[in-house]
Amino acid sequence: MSHVTGRVRGCSLDVHPTEKALVVQYEVEATVLGALGDPMVGERKECQKIIRLKSLNPNTDTALLAQKVVEECRLIHPSKLQEVEQLLFYLQNRKQSNDNQGKKCIASRDFKPYQGLELEEEASITNIEEYVELLYEDIQEKIRGATLILQLARNPDNLEELIQNQTVLGALARVLREEWKQSVDLATTIVYVFFCFSSFSQFHVLVTHFKIGALCMNIIEHELKRYDLWQDELQKKKKAYEGSSENQNLKKEHERSFRKYQSLLIKQEQLLRVSLCLLLNLAEDTRTELKMRNKDIVHMLVKILDREDKELLLVVVSFLKKLSIFLENKNDMAEAFAVGKLAQLVPCEHHELLSTTLRLLLNLSFDTSLRSQMVQAGLIPQLSSLLADEGQRQLSMCILYHISMDDRFKSMFADTDCIPQLMKMLFDCGEEKIDVELISLCINLAANQSNAQVICEGAGLKMLMKRAIKLKDVLVMKIIRNLSQHNGPTKSLFLDHVGDLAAQISEGEAEEFVIECLGTLSNLTIADLDWALLLTEYHLVPYLKDRLKAGSAEDDLILEVVIMIGTVSMDDPCAALLAKSGIIPALIQLLNAKQEDDEFVCQIVYVFYQMVFHKATRDVIIKDTQAPAYLIDLMHDNNAEIRRVCDNTLDIIAEHDDDWGKKIQTEKFRWFNAQWLEMVEHRQMDDVGEPFLYDEDGEYIIGSTDILERPHLFYSADGIISADPAFNPEFYMDIQSGELEPCGYMRSADQIPAERPISVYGLHSDQHLFYNYTTASR
Repeated sequence: MSHVTGRVRGCSLDVHPTEKALVVQYEVEATVLGALGDPMVGERKECQKIIRLKSLNPNTDTALLAQKVVEECRLIHPSKLQEVEQLLFYLQNRKQSNDNQGKKCIASRDFKPYQGLELEEEASITNIEEYVELLYEDIQEKIRGATLILQLARNPDNLEELIQNQTVLGALARVLREEWKQSVDLATTIVYVFFCFSSFSQFHVLVTHFKIGALCMNIIEHELKRYDLWQDELQKKKKAYEGSSENQNLKKEHERSFRKYQSLLIKQEQLLRVSLCLLLNLAEDTRTELKMRNKDIVHMLVKILDREDKELLLVVVSFLKKLSIFLENKNDMAEAFAVGKLAQLVPCEHHELLSTTLRLLLNLSFDTSLRSQMVQAGLIPQLSSLLADEGQRQLSMCILYHISMDDRFKSMFADTDCIPQLMKMLFDCGEEKIDVELISLCINLAANQSNAQVICEGAGLKMLMKRAIKLKDVLVMKIIRNLSQHNGPTKSLFLDHVGDLAAQISEGEAEEFVIECLGTLSNLTIADLDWALLLTEYHLVPYLKDRLKAGSAEDDLILEVVIMIGTVSMDDPCAALLAKSGIIPALIQLLNAKQEDDEFVCQIVYVFYQMVFHKATRDVIIKDTQAPAYLIDLMHDNNAEIRRVCDNTLDIIAEHDDDWGKKIQTEKFRWFNAQWLEMVEHRQMDDVGEPFLYDEDGEYIIGSTDILERPHLFYSADGIISADPAFNPEFYMDIQSGELEPCGYMRSADQIPAERPISVYGLHSDQHLFYNYTTASR
């Protein structure tokens, strides 16, 4: 017959990290012996025992206490007496801060006690069975039993032992499920017990097993409905005494009801808080969080935002912040108008609540519609006032930055003290690196004219220029560039700084910094600025010409050079200076190289547009370059802005040169005519309705020969049908007789190349115009 024996091995001692207690670590070795006493099966298990020393104080005799510990604890061998005494001496002299820190860690989960929840007696883990039996008595005894179990559960060291006693948690779950409506005190205490378990992830399965999360959702929903009923009842009683002649008695009744309401509200908010804390812990699992969302947790939380209890609001806002990272939850918050309620918490005296609220608003501010709600709720001035608070400054700036991304709201910053505070923070940085949130917000705000005037007040622009040039600060230069784009008094302030900006445009400077300097100068369309003198004094013409070569620098820098040339070309002497330097052929070469980039093409065409205004540069463009031919081709570009600039430029060229005027008019006719024929070709028509589309033999003529050799297509019973009233029948006869040189024709939309041709005629400089119209790929 077999039997089991067990013995203790490997006992070790240590002090408890937070309490006045010794921790005994040991192994229990269990062996199953056979009929003859031979070991058959063996198993080892690591165990731990905590010896709490409540009587230990600075006056305790550690030697006597150590002897007592060894005598009463059979796990400790007498040979370890000296070691026990040393550990007790250490505990006796350990700094109090460690103990306080441990208590603070546990107290951070404490809730405000209320009458009926506190007990004078102290719970002991050895009496756990007695506490469980109390759960089967009346309500008051159940509250007492649950409170004593709560005392044990609030000590993390007891949780393992409570779990091993399955009766405890089962009885608590049963009582909560059956009687939570009977007593708020009882419900709060039991939920608090399960909250202590939910604070540790390894116990979540246990809490879920008893379906405490679903029960808490039901409790919250029920309590919110009760709150609405209380509010309605109070409003009715208030209206009753206000509208009655005998209002004294009714007023006293209302006051009594209000006092009762306040006491009930305190208990209800305590229950809501502990229930939400438990759910927040369980929401670590996204699957559990999804179940909560399906039960409308977001709308419940938003509804609780109307409460005044700061501790409850902190839990609610923390929960919403966690939920807000998912799109569906964010949309639910938008539907419930959460932003308007959150705005009431900014600013707030409760530091942690304010910080959590700002973090939630930051999450929500990524949504455009929610940013609009923030502005409507008046958050811009409220957040601006928080910039003075160093603890909330970064979060406030991040939200303001998101709001400033929308052009609709930029001007609203000018009416607050936000910009002066930002400028002060900017200048207080000295030569240190500026925070990215601060500089980014300033860059956005500088893009608005009203804000720009505030930024430039006093010595604002001067200080920005000083820092940017001294430190070669690209981001500060971006602010200056945005400031320079506004017309009015702000732009004239730059007259004192054009020399400093021009001096930065050189080979030795970093490209990023030069790009911002060029962009700033390009914005300075000031009549009093002598561009020719500036280009000559700072030797900018060779630099600009060299940078027009494809591959000479980054595309961003080359594009800024083209824009700069377009700006300075508005000045007559400056345009002539550029034309003589050979910049126009360089621009055409760049146009060939960058013909796939609409931004490059548009800016180069704009340079031609500016230059044709001046007689000297107009003659160069018309007589010495192929620029008009390129412009004719670009009349039909897919980009509407390019077409518009080309049309305006060609109109000016046609007014001053008859030959190019005829060529431009011819090309316009050919284009409009091709569009008309394309429409005709793709229409569904019958033989009788469209007789002119078939020859005498009944064959379809579209596409068989050159359409321009069949002028009868352009006549109807009433006379000529022309795309342009300037053309008459003699024009078509001239084409047939050969008086006008032949030109090609784009037959239909599927034959028109989608790419932009190298030039409208695809010619080399030694080829004759209007000969063999060809296109090249863009």
